[in-house]
Amino acid sequence: MDASPTQSTWDAIRGKVESGQRLDAAEGEFLFREDVDLHVVGQLANLARRRKNDRLAYYNINAHVNPTNVCIYRCRLCAYSRDPGEPGAYVMSDEDILAQADEAERAGCTELHLVGGLHPDKPFDWYLGIVRRLHAAFPRMSLKAWTAVEIARFAELSGLSVRAVLERLIEAGLACMPGGGAEIFDAGVREQICPRKAGAQTWLDVHRAAHRLGLRTNATMLYGHVETAAQRIDHLLRLRALQDETGGFLAFVPLSFHPEGTILAHLPRTSSFDDLRTVAVSRLMLDNFDHVKAYWISLGLGTAQTALAYGADDLDGTVRQEKIHHEAGATVPEGLSVAQLRRLIEETGHEPVERDTFYRRVLRNAGKWKPEP
Repeated sequence: MDASPTQSTWDAIRGKVESGQRLDAAEGEFLFREDVDLHVVGQLANLARRRKNDRLAYYNINAHVNPTNVCIYRCRLCAYSRDPGEPGAYVMSDEDILAQADEAERAGCTELHLVGGLHPDKPFDWYLGIVRRLHAAFPRMSLKAWTAVEIARFAELSGLSVRAVLERLIEAGLACMPGGGAEIFDAGVREQICPRKAGAQTWLDVHRAAHRLGLRTNATMLYGHVETAAQRIDHLLRLRALQDETGGFLAFVPLSFHPEGTILAHLPRTSSFDDLRTVAVSRLMLDNFDHVKAYWISLGLGTAQTALAYGADDLDGTVRQEKIHHEAGATVPEGLSVAQLRRLIEETGHEPVERDTFYRRVLRNAGKWKPEP
């Protein structure tokens, strides 16, 4: 008897993964089907992960700084943003930003992650100045700053090109860009969840411009709201195509949607099964990405830990002072210690490796650190 269509598809996917061939859109959508065994998908993703990173699992010592939550966009998916004067709205002073960074450096952080709202009254120079002052005060910490949505807005505010905005930020001390603001690339989905925010092509064009300047970036996908499996795969394939073109992405970060406190609060949270399947399918589709993160703030500690066996190779970091996911109902701690991160990794049978922003192993001695040559 001939194999069923499902079995034939599965056999073809398995053969491709085992021989290092690229999966196509239809195969990616197939892997998202609930009748396709999650754990077998995970085993294939783990094979792809081991091929790139063996049994290493990365973490870094990092902190988040969110200079303001006042934002012109007020996306339906966001529980963090506020209007000017609204209860809970804030703008950090230069002194407070520097004090938070000083605390991070004293805690051994190698990276500051800077994102926030797009304040209606703050010019590009305000955001540029934050980078410049932080880099001058803490030159050894990598500044991973401003999403593509923020960069595009800076270009509008300043009248500069995106390239010129990026050049000024790099000159001021920018080391890397985060991947936020990608959400789901499909235009219909964006109309429902973030209608005022810069679209998919703008996001991709900003990252393309960054890569051409030698600025490495991350990529994200926010899933678990109104999108379909086909729209998730479309998102992954657009990222894969840009990585083919530029090679500039460091890591991919799948982010599960947290509906609490948003206009979409009626939606259920993703299940751990969907989270693990999304991590695994992402690892299998993004064959040209070296790293896939299991961002524990988004996934929760248990699921993130398990994801290390489903294609992920990075738990992110200590994540001090994270606000955005916690505003949307995240129940995980507001930071982890190095000991906790290492224990989470070791319990899965992987080797914990402290990394810097660029995935160089960090060497520490007598309270000092340096990246491995």
